[in-house]
Amino acid sequence: MLDPRGPISAGNRTILLNSLAVMLVIVIPTLVALLAFAWMFRATNRRARYDPEFTYSGRIELIVWSIPTLTILFLGGLIYYGSYRLDPRRPIESGQRPLEIQVVALDWKWLFLYPDQGVGTVNQLVIPAGVPVHFKLTSSSVMNTFFVPQLGSMVYVMNGMQTELHLQADREGDYFGLSAHFSGDGFSDMNFRVRAVSPEEFARWASSLHGGGGVLNARAYGELARQSINAPPASFGVVQDGLFDAVVRQTLPPGPGPAATAGGEPQVSPRAEPKAGMQAPAQQAQPKAGG
Repeated sequence: MLDPRGPISAGNRTILLNSLAVMLVIVIPTLVALLAFAWMFRATNRRARYDPEFTYSGRIELIVWSIPTLTILFLGGLIYYGSYRLDPRRPIESGQRPLEIQVVALDWKWLFLYPDQGVGTVNQLVIPAGVPVHFKLTSSSVMNTFFVPQLGSMVYVMNGMQTELHLQADREGDYFGLSAHFSGDGFSDMNFRVRAVSPEEFARWASSLHGGGGVLNARAYGELARQSINAPPASFGVVQDGLFDAVVRQTLPPGPGPAATAGGEPQVSPRAEPKAGMQAPAQQAQPKAGG
């Protein structure tokens, strides 16, 4: 987050540093005053003024109330900036048309669909540098979060709901993406690689998938949605139209998620042995790596 590679992440860093500065403006003088008062009014200081009848001081009241008032004003400005300028739904100002990407959080992997290109990937996200990206996100089962720290805001995704996010990579490079919300046994391996390439290279990459990737239709999605851990990157050269909308509308059934046991405890691990009366979630082979 302290090494941003896009306009949204740069704004996030600005909020972080400004918030730190506001807190230090309060904390540092408070600590200095604490030490100063402790030294000034120590028991051995005979010159310290002792006034047990003190009840009110206008100057002290002014200081006590002005500090939190200024703090609220500064934080209010930061909140305004964060709420409006960095709203995840707010498009990034650019002369280029945004790239549309649809994201589905699976157990425990990420599915990326490129509706304009007609291709899809698992656990790898390729975007053109310098071009805004409009994400539409949902989850196939439990609540999750989509986060690329060097590109910008973290956003939550839920089954049956659609979230939007706008990001942009200002320069080419590889970036780390992850799930930042615990969602079961495979959560720690629910990471993905983000490759920001030139627009020309992105066009060549998308075209190359048409000849070498698999087919992602409703049946293949059902197999992919089953729980699996540390899924390798994979690609699909053909994606069924309307697949993402079918996931959001739950036309395609949600993933199993952590099943509840007889005692009410979640069965979060596909490797765990179920209790009496429970069936272990089925394991499924991963799609062939490619792309």
